[in-house]
Amino acid sequence: MSDDASPLFQPLELPCGVILQNRLAKAAMSDSLGDGVGNPTETQMRLYERWAEGGIGLSIIGEVQGDPNFAEKPGNLVLTEDAKLDLFRTLARRGACGETQIWLQLGHAGAMTYAPTGTPKGPSAIDIPELKSDALSVTEIRELPQRFAETARLGRNLGFGGVEIHAAHGFLLSQFLSPLFNRRHDAYGGSIQNRMRLLMEVIEAVRGAVGPFFPVGVKLNATDQLEGGLVPKEALEVVAALNEMSVDLIDISGGTYFPGAASASDTTVTGAYFVHFARAARDRTQVPLMVTGGFKTRAEAIEVVTAGNADVIGLARSLVLDPSLPRRWRNGAFERQGDIRFPRFDNPPEGGITAWYTMRLTDIGEDRESQSVNLPKAVTAYEARDAERVDRWRHHFNT
Repeated sequence: MSDDASPLFQPLELPCGVILQNRLAKAAMSDSLGDGVGNPTETQMRLYERWAEGGIGLSIIGEVQGDPNFAEKPGNLVLTEDAKLDLFRTLARRGACGETQIWLQLGHAGAMTYAPTGTPKGPSAIDIPELKSDALSVTEIRELPQRFAETARLGRNLGFGGVEIHAAHGFLLSQFLSPLFNRRHDAYGGSIQNRMRLLMEVIEAVRGAVGPFFPVGVKLNATDQLEGGLVPKEALEVVAALNEMSVDLIDISGGTYFPGAASASDTTVTGAYFVHFARAARDRTQVPLMVTGGFKTRAEAIEVVTAGNADVIGLARSLVLDPSLPRRWRNGAFERQGDIRFPRFDNPPEGGITAWYTMRLTDIGEDRESQSVNLPKAVTAYEARDAERVDRWRHHFNT
């Protein structure tokens, strides 16, 4: 192992006692590889198996829903007692080969629910040309923590190693934190203390369901990157509150999928995106920190861990381009070969780059190594696949 890479390959003990074997994590992405009725597929199982074989310490499955009425896409997994639990059990086993921890990200799209398969509902009603959403009632809000808890309990019982509560990127819990989405005047709106109330209730319910020795992480926006949205000052107040909860990892990211909003991952800015916020968060919490977004070189990752700004490096698109990247970094291969080269796209449509990377995940899961830069073809295939799943989803779940 190369000496300068060694900080990335030191184990990390989480507060619950579970040990991550290295400091590299496959951050949650919506891989859109469910079977269209919420169950894992062979392609998805092979995808997570390949990341484990590539040496990742932690692998997080994005957007696992506990309620099919509020999915982000019809390729999401839906984990309830009615699911094909043996398929989930197999995914947990194959995704944890070697020493990899595989976690479920607990999702709920809220106002960003995929309208063809559900009814968008968030903290407050929204009626703009690009997005329409009803407001959740207080009764509906109070039912949410138990729904998250039930999904977490099922995941633990099926062999997954932990869960991450998704409170970022403009999905439900992120919407409650954001003054742009949350304009309520009750106990769940107004001050940041009220806006974080639901998140804290979800954490408490999930911890009660899984017990003290099972990892529970939280993904949090450092900023919504939208005018009127969550800003770093308030996000740091959430971090301080998380320090008082039974949380094992805070995964820092940013941005939203609000229509028309720029994605942090589509930016041309060089370097990791949220390290400055993580440095400030260090003063607010003793919980281990993970930073996700913008890491393109091994040197960047080493610098952040060595400086103590984060404990875990979240990688997403780098691992789509090279699922064996952790093993290569550990072996020092990039001292000779250079780091990942990212494809460049001219004038991509909104969501087009995300579509390209999502279809590349299918290639990895089917053991195809080519990396076509045909963006229009990828967007067409991505949209056609979602459209094909809609009728199947609606018929199965009666949504």
